[in-house]
Amino acid sequence: MKKPLSRRTFHRLATTPLLAAPAVSLSAPSAQASVARAPVPPTRSAHVRAMRRAAIHMDRVVSYRGAYVWNYLPDLSVTWGEMEARRTMCWVQPPGTPSMGHSMLDAYHATGEEVFLRAAERTGLALVEAQLPVGGWNYIHDFAGEDSLRDWYATIGANGWRLEEFQHYYGNATFDDAGTSTAAQLILRLYLERRDPRFERSLHKAIDFVLAAQFAGGAADGGWPQRFPAYAGSVSRMPWPRARPPWLPKDAQHGMEDGDYTHHVTFNDDVLGENIKFLIMCVSALGRRDLVAPVRRAMECLRRMQQPAPQAGWGLQHLSRAQGGRPAGAPAGARSYEPRALATHTTQTNVQQLFHYFRLTGDRAFLERVPEALDWLETCRLTDEQIAENPLLAGHTHPTFVELGTNRAKFTHRFGSNIRNGSYYYDHDHHDTLSHYSSGRSVDVDGMRATHAELAAMSDAEVAALRARSPLTPGVSAPLPRYYSVRDIQLSDLLRDSPFDLPPVSDAQAADLVAQLGTRDYWLTPLEAVTNPYRGPGSTEPYDGRAYMSRNVGDLRDTSPYDPQKPPEEPPYEPRDRPLGISTSAYASNMAKLIAYVDGH
Repeated sequence: MKKPLSRRTFHRLATTPLLAAPAVSLSAPSAQASVARAPVPPTRSAHVRAMRRAAIHMDRVVSYRGAYVWNYLPDLSVTWGEMEARRTMCWVQPPGTPSMGHSMLDAYHATGEEVFLRAAERTGLALVEAQLPVGGWNYIHDFAGEDSLRDWYATIGANGWRLEEFQHYYGNATFDDAGTSTAAQLILRLYLERRDPRFERSLHKAIDFVLAAQFAGGAADGGWPQRFPAYAGSVSRMPWPRARPPWLPKDAQHGMEDGDYTHHVTFNDDVLGENIKFLIMCVSALGRRDLVAPVRRAMECLRRMQQPAPQAGWGLQHLSRAQGGRPAGAPAGARSYEPRALATHTTQTNVQQLFHYFRLTGDRAFLERVPEALDWLETCRLTDEQIAENPLLAGHTHPTFVELGTNRAKFTHRFGSNIRNGSYYYDHDHHDTLSHYSSGRSVDVDGMRATHAELAAMSDAEVAALRARSPLTPGVSAPLPRYYSVRDIQLSDLLRDSPFDLPPVSDAQAADLVAQLGTRDYWLTPLEAVTNPYRGPGSTEPYDGRAYMSRNVGDLRDTSPYDPQKPPEEPPYEPRDRPLGISTSAYASNMAKLIAYVDGH
């Protein structure tokens, strides 16, 4: 489930800010020199040496048995994934362990240096150990054992007010946040590198897991749930606390409208697209033609779940079976701040997926109802008043959620100060919305119209040429992309001979990255999220104030991450500088730039 500071799509991490490095001191010019000499830029070998130093430090010092979380203080005394983590933990969510493995393997492909391959393999083996018996992955794994993991869930996890997926331990695997798919993609790549048997069994377990979790029959056929296998004790309701503030709107709605959301057909975080990507990679690299049918079923599920006009969009989740008098396939609510509604950003993602499906199959049916979705998106834009009156909506074009039937925007809020005395709710008021889960989205309707027009205008011969390059077409061989961390891999990148342009990196930019490494073996960056240490459960004493409504954290008992520069305006909080630390996202971003640079030199 998407939220700021987290992740999710790996290419977005390329904008991670870095601490400016101190200027490199140069020796004084000689008496004969009248003009200071410009510093000599590093050679390619110097860039590779810098990459090697950084990778060795991350692998041998920062990682725990090859596994990673997200952020570290330089002395490793405190570590974080999406929440505070223990030193023995492996965070599977990007930009954690699989993302670091992809970065290491990409560095090997760019340089040919075995040290990067060995680091990637060590990370892959950590994921093999973290893989659940069913074949998928949880968000996190603890090498200290099951008891340690359960204790973390019962303490730190249970008190993260806004992180409902970590408040209960289910022991099953998840497709959320691309964790399982990203891990499986890395295991596949490592196996293909040298047909290493250490990864073969894990790879086949992952494939079998994706197939076993896929819904079969009915409206949900071809889709995937958020978690699998189903857990009988999953949370299905979030009741109001015993007391509510007097200012709470009378029409406020709350809770999980459709119960346990983990068994709904899930589009959030592009679950279908990520699983389809992994299966197509297996078709291409392993010759697994038996996986083409599950891929086509998944594509048809997305197309089938589009709602009828005039609200021809998609929700974050859809019912996998009839429930409460509503049919299978109807949009469903999820977490307590994700109401039953259509989701504009999910609709944009799904339209873009339909474009990829058309390119891979040549089936014009995937384009037929795109104009209906775009016409609906035109009807539900944010108003100028809403944007002007809520700074959290600035820069956005659409509300995140749109009410079924009325087509009115739904906005999410919360009251209280922690998970025990607070609650999320939603209504039509655009003020005081959540900061950790945006009520506004940027949707490029014009861009999607242009792409649709371009694809719809293709001749039959042009479409046939596309099909001739698709790994879904019998007899077509399409090698996998060389790099996975330099930019996001789209489904269309899996077409044979698909152009794969690397981002431009200048000599000065590459030299600056080497200089920023300095005499250390790691890059320092200001960490955008810190946490309150676990101090025990929060108080149930009612809190009627509004200090925590639009902040990422509640009171001092809330273990949710927050930006130390923007804490709640409530004592004892006060703004402070972001701590300097080691960030996997910053490392991967810097390495991606150096990989692109070295590849071009």
